[in-house]
Order: sequence, then C-alpha cells, then structure tokens
Amino acid sequence: MTQPRPDRLQATYLPEHMAFAFWGVADPAGELATLGLPVGTPATYRMAVPIDDVIAATDVAVQVIEFAEAVQSLRTLREDQPGIGESVLAWKRVIDTRELQSMPTAAHASLYRDHTVVKSATSTATHFIHSLTVRDKLDHARIQATLRPYQIQGVAWLTALTESGGGILADEMGLGKTLQAISMIAIRAADGSHLVVCPTSVIGNWRREINRFAPHLTLVVHHGANRCLPSDLAPGTVVLTSYSVLRSDSEQLERFRWASAIFDEAQQIKNPSSLAAQAAARLSADVKVAMTGTPVENRLEELWSLFQVANPGVLGTRARFRQRFAVPIETGRSASAATRLTTIIEPYVLRRTKDAVAKDLPPKQFSTVECTVTSEQARIYRAAVADAFDTGLGTGITRRGNVLALLTTLKQVCNHPAQVTGDTDDMHGRSGKFDRATEMLAEIVDDGDRALVFTQYRTMGELLSKHLGSELGISDVPFLHGGLSVAKRDEMVEAFQTDDESSPVLILSLRAAGFGLNLTRANHVVHYDRWWNPAVEDQATDRAHRIGQQRTVNVHTLVTGGTVEDHIAAMHESKRAVAASISGNSEAALADLPDSELRELLELDGAVII
Repeated sequence: MTQPRPDRLQATYLPEHMAFAFWGVADPAGELATLGLPVGTPATYRMAVPIDDVIAATDVAVQVIEFAEAVQSLRTLREDQPGIGESVLAWKRVIDTRELQSMPTAAHASLYRDHTVVKSATSTATHFIHSLTVRDKLDHARIQATLRPYQIQGVAWLTALTESGGGILADEMGLGKTLQAISMIAIRAADGSHLVVCPTSVIGNWRREINRFAPHLTLVVHHGANRCLPSDLAPGTVVLTSYSVLRSDSEQLERFRWASAIFDEAQQIKNPSSLAAQAAARLSADVKVAMTGTPVENRLEELWSLFQVANPGVLGTRARFRQRFAVPIETGRSASAATRLTTIIEPYVLRRTKDAVAKDLPPKQFSTVECTVTSEQARIYRAAVADAFDTGLGTGITRRGNVLALLTTLKQVCNHPAQVTGDTDDMHGRSGKFDRATEMLAEIVDDGDRALVFTQYRTMGELLSKHLGSELGISDVPFLHGGLSVAKRDEMVEAFQTDDESSPVLILSLRAAGFGLNLTRANHVVHYDRWWNPAVEDQATDRAHRIGQQRTVNVHTLVTGGTVEDHIAAMHESKRAVAASISGNSEAALADLPDSELRELLELDGAVII
C-alpha cells in the first residue's frame, strides 16, 4: 500500500468540484508558496487517507485550487523540487503525457456520495484527462465565454454521453445548462447537424445565446408560418424549433440523423403519452439530451418518460419501471428501491445545485405576505362555496370538474373580485392582495429596484398591467404571456434587461414565462397567486436567481389569509422537498375528500376582513 509521506505535499483531484486539493503537510499554503505555486482557498475535506495498514475517512485541512490554475501550476513544476509528494508527481505526469499513470491512494482520495465511496484511480484519472481534453476542445470550438469549472465538467459529461446514447442534464435552474449544451454542440460541430427543441417562449433566448457564444455556427430557426427545412443540412448547422412544431412537423424532422438532439425544458415531454414525447422518442440522433431543472415534478413516471426519449434502454419498459420503482418508492417509501434506482441512473443524470457549485451567487430571501379580505371578497367567496355544495358536486369525473371550477373561482376571488364579476371600473379597495401588491411595487420602484410579477391568469395580468401603469406613473407596464409572438416576447425581455427607460416592473404569465428566460436585472420576484406545484413557482423565481445575478433576490409570496390559498401555502411547506402526488394533482386529491372535509377546508375561516 502506497502511503503519503507526512512531510510531503500531496495533490488529490476532486472530480465533483473539478479542482485540486493540496494537503499532507502542516502548512499547505506555506508549502505551495515555497514551491512557487499559487495559494488556494483553505477548506476541510473528508479524505480516504492511508493510516498504518488501513485507509480511513479523515478530515484533512487542504488548499483548494481551481482546475485551470492547478493544471498550469503542475505543468510548470520541476520534479526534482524538494517537498513534493508522490501524488503531485503522478498528476504532473498525467498532465504532461495525457496518459493513465500509476496512482497512489492520495491522488484519488476524494470521498463522494455521502462520503461513503472513493472513485478508483483509473476512473479519477480518466475523468481528469477527459476534462483536460474538453478544455482544449473548447478553445478550438471558439466558444465566446469563460466557462466555470462545473460548466466545463458538464460539457465533459455531455461529450462523453455519445458513447452511451444520451442522458439528462438536470442542473438546478440558473446554472447555465444552455451554455453547456451550446459548448457541446460547438465541439461536435463537424459531426453533423444538431437539433434543439424548446418551448416557444424560449426560442428567442436560444437564438441570442447561440449568436452570443458560438456565432460561427449556422443557425436555422424552424418556426413560424413559412418554415421550411432544406433537404440537406451542412455539418455545424443548428436547427432551433419548438415542441409544438416538433409535433406538427415530426415526419420532416425524422428524415434527418442528428449528431445531437437537445430537449430544453424537457418537462414538456414528461408525459409519455403526449404527442411531443412520442415525436421526440422517434427522432434519430447520435446523442439525445433532456435538459430540465425538475426531472421529477409530480410522479416518478416522468423520469421514465425522459429516459424513454434520451436513453430508452436504461429503465426498461413502463410496466417494469412501475413494478420495480414507481410503486415501491411512491407508495411504500422503499429506501432500497430508491437506492437501486439512483445507482442505475447515476451515469446518465448530471445534477448540480447552486449551493454546491455557485457559491458566489447571491442568496434568495423568502417572505410570505398575508393579505386581508375585503367585505366584497368575503361575500363572493362564501357565496361560491355555499352554491357549490348546495347544488352538489356530483361524483367521478363530474365531481373533479366541479371541484376544479370551484377552486379556480375561489383563487380568482382572492386575486380581485373583478376577475370574477367583470366589474373593472374602480379597482381600489376591493382586494386586500391587489392593494398590498400595489403598495409593495410602488416601494420597490421608489428604491430604484426592478421586479417580476407572476400570475397564472391572463385576465389578472392585464388588470395588473393597466392598474400599475396609472398607480406607478409608468406609461406601459408590459405583460409577457402566451398570446404574444416570439418577437414581441424577445423585445420585452431585451428592454427589461438593457433599457434604463423601460418599465421597472414586468408582469409575466407563470406558464408562458416560468422557464427559460434570463431576467437577472430584477432583484424582486412577486408571486401574485399560487400554483399547486411549488416546483413551478421555483422555476419562475429562477428567472432572476441565476448566473449573472449580482444582488440578493427577494421573493414575495402573496397569500390571502383564511382562504384556499392558506391550504396551498401549507401544502408547499410540507411538499417542497419531495415531489409528491398532491403537488401536481391537488385538485384530484381534494375531489376525493368527503363533502364535509372539503367544505371545512375551503370555508373562509380566520380571515381578517376589512
């Protein structure tokens, strides 16, 4: 067993962080300086350290140096310098030769997966060599960006997927999945043509990002009334299209063998029975990548659907997946089934969080703003509940439809009575939430800040746009929703991000703009009404909280006290950490309750009425 000399500097590669940890002496920083190497960031890492005749997990004081800087330093290091340990020399030789070398334990001593596993020397060196090669390829690919270490690691992972057929890039929202995918496409430009499928609202963002980071690529936007693909596509051509066009033009897109097919915001194909998911599965590509920050929003079968597109052989048939994993995990909370599933999908899923890899990103601050109920709101709310139960909710599918209609009405009453009655002559003093939102946004604007306001209802967005314009003294408060053209949406985003004269408040439809957009100029996010699934609201928040954000993002969630919104808030608190069935099927879950329990839940109880 090769043991590190206690008086020699050791170097351990950290694959999970794409950096090196230097340790092994009493003062690692001092030893680095003595050797003429840069001093890193002090930290404590748990290492698998040889002690006597065993290898034990031990907390070690280290100096962490980022990948590129460490590689450059090791490359220039002389092997005859005193104080250099066996692992430092081993990594220098790997860098010099790009070949696997004999590795002492200290060279790959980094623990991962809950500090229970050490990667083998061969695996660690292979990962390192691949990452080193990808850095060189990025230079040759003419990417106009400086990628962060974790993004380079992501590109290395994506390029390696060609050998396995595909996978899921599941980085948390805001970590630059688009840039990583563009980098992979640029590296593999000569391999053929590439397809990117995304929601309509994100086409403009993809077009901007490709032109910004890889302007040398040939871009074809296959969208709109007059779209037409040529019969032949030159290598390095990127075809950008939407899920709706994928459905309608599936035969045309299936004619090509794509070098890569990227599915952005892949939750759009989480339903395996949908036409979009079926069309995506039929496409022929050397590698398929599903990109989503929420690979499982509601049910585990959504994960199966993504794999059915990206790499169908991994999870087998739908029935088998249900039997082995979905039912035991969701119904029986089986830890062993969850562990088996994690082990199977681990090579094909890359998931990083902001807390782990983007520590320089400013924090989010959450606040729940409880709003009062006006007498008009209370009257309409109570009448809606009473009428629904007096009339009868019915049974089966009819009951579910009636419960959904009631919930929609109650949420709209919480927003503003005008959304239900249609009376928009005077909006003041009729909704505690509406008035509180106006006050908050006026204060935000007075402070010179910018805000995103999300609502799930187009009517509410239009009411807010008109009202806030007059109240805040802004000639035009824009409202980005699904009814706008792609060009108009792009124009709104560009103005908000770059134009100092534009409105400091942007209202957005939760569904149309809850993903894919970069709106980092905002440092306030207001959720005007509640969506049943907390993951959807989190995605919307991350329009502002993403790479490029320099300030703390303040997230304000408006809740009308004593109403159905209180129930949604409580559900979010209990379900945010785990995507459970109620997160996506809350209406169905409520419809299954007996009338007495459902009515008790929906009654206006404890509300402050003014």
